[in-house]
Amino acid sequence: MEEDIPQDELLRLAGLRYAAKNGNEEAGSSLKESLIERKALVLLREVGKELDWPKDSTLEARLESEIAKEREELEAKVKDAEENFGESEVREALLTQSKFVARTGSLSEAVEAYDKTLEKTVGSGQKIDVVLALIRLGFAANDFDFTRKNIARAKELIEKGGDWERKNRLRVYEGVFNLARRDMAGGAKLLLESLATFSATELCSYRDFILYTVITALVSVDRPTLKGSVANAPEILTMIHEIGRLEEFLQSVVACEYKTFMSALPDIIALLKTDRYLGVHSSYIGRELRVVIYTQFLQSYQSVRIESMANIFGVTVDFLDEELCRFITAGRINCKIDRVRLGLATASLDLCLGAYIACMLFPCLGWRNNPDDSPGCKERSVPEYNQARGCTLEQSPEALPCHLRLG
Repeated sequence: MEEDIPQDELLRLAGLRYAAKNGNEEAGSSLKESLIERKALVLLREVGKELDWPKDSTLEARLESEIAKEREELEAKVKDAEENFGESEVREALLTQSKFVARTGSLSEAVEAYDKTLEKTVGSGQKIDVVLALIRLGFAANDFDFTRKNIARAKELIEKGGDWERKNRLRVYEGVFNLARRDMAGGAKLLLESLATFSATELCSYRDFILYTVITALVSVDRPTLKGSVANAPEILTMIHEIGRLEEFLQSVVACEYKTFMSALPDIIALLKTDRYLGVHSSYIGRELRVVIYTQFLQSYQSVRIESMANIFGVTVDFLDEELCRFITAGRINCKIDRVRLGLATASLDLCLGAYIACMLFPCLGWRNNPDDSPGCKERSVPEYNQARGCTLEQSPEALPCHLRLG
């Protein structure tokens, strides 16, 4: 079995930077130590201003001198390769120089260096590797526009001749990108497709990949999919127990254990806040998770008392009343609050009636759109067909099956 590729150092530093900004002193110390060791002077200055580190002119002068010396050595190697060796050696020298610039310089300097490397690259696989490196630069710099353009660039290269391994890695890159820009459904689709083939450890650890997959799925997929493709997926089961209360939380949604859900939710939100991609969306994800669970509960009832629902969820009536009012007003939950009876009336019957009308009163509608599918229906309009069957849109509620009547 091949060893996992370690996470890109720029992404590891970006994670430490996020943690340090959120008050993690240990992460701040580790970040500063790593920046000095890597001679990442541009990033050291940028982060120093952000985190109010005291300026050390002596240290900066020493790093500038060491960087200049290393740059000269790399430029000499590139020149030597161009004069004495072939295209492969020139490309390798340029790639080494690109990695150096990405480590010590700015994003624009790194992009320029990688573009030069790309010009000298012939193989499609190697070209894709360079573009994937550019995508990681975009992730590290939180530059969504730059990242989006290079994901599109990588897709074009893969269509022209990329292998399955790189295609699978790009799928994870795009899934994480969708997550980072709050497209949870798009992220879940790609991450779930990557479960069995995940190998993009240079982007994120397997633990983080499982976290991203489960969270995006919880927010965006239906309960049967959640149970079959997430809760019962062996790839997820091997890791999820190591991620806080995530396994308990996932099972609470699948098994309709609403009190456990509300109990674990604060811990899940706290977990999300520690992640660079999920942290900025933690409030949004928390709201969406509550919409999912409230909707799941209410789908089982025509009406329910708020007090009963509050007891089932293990929350106070006032809290639940305020929550539901906000979600109902925003159109996120399809029900009404009855202030007289202190209950909730769902709108599920309206949906049932709509489905009944679509299936029973308009059976010919699809044939009218595709006449060749039903020759006998070509010459009849929908009202004529319904009249022939003895049903019209003006039927009274009593004509409907009893479980579909509105009252």
